[in-house]
Amino acid sequence: MTTSVVVVDDHAAIRLGLSAAIASRPGLVCAGAVPDGELVPALLYRARPDVVVLDYALPRVNGLELCRQIKGDTPAPAVVLYSAYVDGALTVPAMLAGVDAMVHKAAPAVELLSAIEAAAQGDRQLPPPVPEVAEAAAGAVDPDDRPVLELLLRATPRPEVAARLNLAPHELEGRVRGMLARLAHRSA
Repeated sequence: MTTSVVVVDDHAAIRLGLSAAIASRPGLVCAGAVPDGELVPALLYRARPDVVVLDYALPRVNGLELCRQIKGDTPAPAVVLYSAYVDGALTVPAMLAGVDAMVHKAAPAVELLSAIEAAAQGDRQLPPPVPEVAEAAAGAVDPDDRPVLELLLRATPRPEVAARLNLAPHELEGRVRGMLARLAHRSA
């Protein structure tokens, strides 16, 4: 089985290098690469990838907000956040956005390729949130959103979160969008 991958990164050299690395791995195919989030919907529609490799720092929209939008599609591809900003502080917002794996840009290429393969198989590869970071996030979000945050940090599927908290899907997504904005503003 072949895994289709698209790359979203604003640096041409990174896009080219990732495309070549993906193409060199048996079972992976690079179905496209774009420099910013505005071009992603058309690429996703055309390519229907299994996995999106996504940078965090993009022009006009950050990678976490773009991931949240991508995860709103049905069926949604897996998302691997590939960024120089990957650290423990990014885990909570990444979990809220629906990221499936995170890989630091300084990691060996084999680590990224393995994360792509795992994500394509439905295996989430995120470190558990650091307790202090999770507590800080809970303090930064609206008190009404804390139950949403807690459930999402336990990797509860979004439909189950919505059902447990009597939220319509669009209401849940609005709350997640608001939490991401607050947490991004807080860490900026």
